Amino acid sequence: MNAYYSYLNSLVNKNKAAYSAFPGIRWINPYSAEIFQEILNRFFNDTGEEVVFKGTKPFYKHISRGCQLCGQGLWSCLFMTGKCNAACFYCPAIQNKDELPSSQGLSFDTAASYAEYLSHFKFKGVSFSGGEPLLFKDRLFDYLQEIRKVCSPDLYVWMYTNGILADQKVFSKLASFGLNEVRFDIGATAYSLEKIRFAAGIIDNITIEIPAVPEEKERIIKIIPDMVKAGVRNLNLHQLRLTEYNAAKLTQRGYTFIPAEKPVVLESEIAALEIIDYARKNQIDIGINYCSFFFKNRFQTAGFRNRVAGCLAEKNDHITSKGYIRKVSGTDIQYNTIRIADDTSMNGSSQSLKLKHKNYSWKSEKTYYQAFSSILERTKVIEYLDSGSEVIPSEDELFQIWMHEYIEEGIREY
Repeated sequence: MNAYYSYLNSLVNKNKAAYSAFPGIRWINPYSAEIFQEILNRFFNDTGEEVVFKGTKPFYKHISRGCQLCGQGLWSCLFMTGKCNAACFYCPAIQNKDELPSSQGLSFDTAASYAEYLSHFKFKGVSFSGGEPLLFKDRLFDYLQEIRKVCSPDLYVWMYTNGILADQKVFSKLASFGLNEVRFDIGATAYSLEKIRFAAGIIDNITIEIPAVPEEKERIIKIIPDMVKAGVRNLNLHQLRLTEYNAAKLTQRGYTFIPAEKPVVLESEIAALEIIDYARKNQIDIGINYCSFFFKNRFQTAGFRNRVAGCLAEKNDHITSKGYIRKVSGTDIQYNTIRIADDTSMNGSSQSLKLKHKNYSWKSEKTYYQAFSSILERTKVIEYLDSGSEVIPSEDELFQIWMHEYIEEGIREY
């Protein structure tokens, strides 16, 4: 079997095993795949939509600066708390407990430690998420002020909120502290635009960021003109994702699930693309982008690896576009990734990164190794690397190398 299709088949097996406790899951089958693939092809072939980040993010008109920094691997997301005051059926996590602010498995118990981290790893964008950040607004103010005091003045900063606790006073304070953008999840408030008025005219950039819920597609389309009137500049549509926490709720809705690296809802993708198509056909003055699972999974993950490797790898190390460190010798090829953790959480032969406000442990870990069986095999690998070709190889060994070198292009066929 072609190496790529063997990999896709392994994802099917992995996902079905992981969610065997949920027999009601309707996985995609060849018949439904053919029907939905025709819809997908028609969108891309007939509408001529603009697509960025190797075909994983279709958009209409424009995307926000924050989304651009995210795709470029220059963004850090700080989860201010694990607690939320909403109860969205699509939420992928339980979100019922306040926890230390954290990002990428690293905890930041002080604003100074996080601001220092942003500067050291040269991030150009940062967002505050949760949970619901406004549940702990004094904490939010503290971290935002420290970032503005310590970091580069051109750092782009935004926050996510369900808007339940929003008022004009809190947004005036956030604006005075240098917040560039606020993103509302109106799915948490029955798609009400009421709370957006508190930010309009105060925060420079207002975005609505919601999952593309298939059964709410018509409602979302209907209120897009009202979004524009309310001062919304961007509408970001996410693909619904299945987790063990939301599986019971999502399976009750009759969705079709795609066994990708994480299972995702097929109809959510179709709904997002149809919303974009509506705005294009009606020339509505709002930027809309579809934040597909493939965009998040490929670009956000590779972006963080690149940030860390760019600061901690040795000077002459070759870092691939996916953020892996490639080492080739006369006898083998190896790829490593740098893993960083809180100072006390990593055992073994780790190294220390000591900053003023926090210490970290880190190590370079092997993710793939291939010994060359002959000079001919080494030559084949070197020629493949030198070619710079991003075409997916059919051979297993070259496929593994491709997986560590390049970010896969496009939204996968169903």
